[in-house]
Amino acid sequence: MKLTFAPHTLYFKRPFKIAHGVRTSTPIVITQLQHDGMIGYGEASMPPYLGETHETVLFFLNKASIILSKFKSPYDMDSILNEIDKIETGNTAAKASVDIALHDLIGKLQNKPCWKIFNYDKNKTPYTTYTLGIDEPEIIKQKVAEGNEYKIIKVKLNGENDKATIETIRTITDKPIAVDVNQGWTDKHHALEMIEWLSDKNVLFVEQALPKNNLDDAAWLFERSPLPLYADESIQRLWDINNVKECFHGINIKLMKCTGMYEAHKMIEEARKHNLKILIGCMSETSCAISAAAQLTPLVDYADLDGALLIKNNLFDGITFIDGKITLNELPGIGAIQNY
Repeated sequence: MKLTFAPHTLYFKRPFKIAHGVRTSTPIVITQLQHDGMIGYGEASMPPYLGETHETVLFFLNKASIILSKFKSPYDMDSILNEIDKIETGNTAAKASVDIALHDLIGKLQNKPCWKIFNYDKNKTPYTTYTLGIDEPEIIKQKVAEGNEYKIIKVKLNGENDKATIETIRTITDKPIAVDVNQGWTDKHHALEMIEWLSDKNVLFVEQALPKNNLDDAAWLFERSPLPLYADESIQRLWDINNVKECFHGINIKLMKCTGMYEAHKMIEEARKHNLKILIGCMSETSCAISAAAQLTPLVDYADLDGALLIKNNLFDGITFIDGKITLNELPGIGAIQNY
């Protein structure tokens, strides 16, 4: 197998505010894994908090290409991904790009979409949330209108004007809201007060209310919260489930955090053993990585896979949304087609 790769940069349709600043672009690397005349595509998306860059990903993939060249068949997935994982610690987005390309390649070799290889029911996909960044009231209203076809709104809060943000949304829609605090509430008592206030605002759940390493306070909040609590930054990979299983009602799995589809599937299985709910999320990604994550959605409770909707230069055509519902296609592999 031969691995090639190239860096790209994604730009947002409109820069939107997040907790402490304005996010305008995210670097990505697109990988191509070739075997027997077929090409599988993968993607590494690198938001700043992952600590990866174009340079670190390309450096890692150069090492990965040496390992991949030693394998004659892509079907030895366990061994391949185990060896890739051992190259270095971290580098989860770089590892995810190889994992996604490998799944795409195998699907194309079998001429089947991944969801069909996994024997999932494509009709059991959830609706995706539609994300609103932290912004001025008029911009928030504008974005709500732009996402009118989506059934669930995801709202980012940061501890500054949170109530005003929710009240602005509630002046124009009563759609269910998923709240993402991104570690923005630092005091557990304030967090509980806010969650109690949100509990009669048709909020589905609250994601990462407290700082990621503050699991003692997360457990305290878990015992008292009237709304389900989901871990995001507090959970990265499979082994983290044991640390958060008694602090949260659910977890947010992202391919870029957990090294890809292979481990994401294992995380879903392990989380279910502990009666945890599953949200599958994304970074700022093209329809390559989004389509890959979508292959797993028949197994999850919620999905936040609108990343490709928020960027200007989507490099792939992939899965679609009908009235906000994730709609898997019949294309082989991850269901994405290169358009650049």
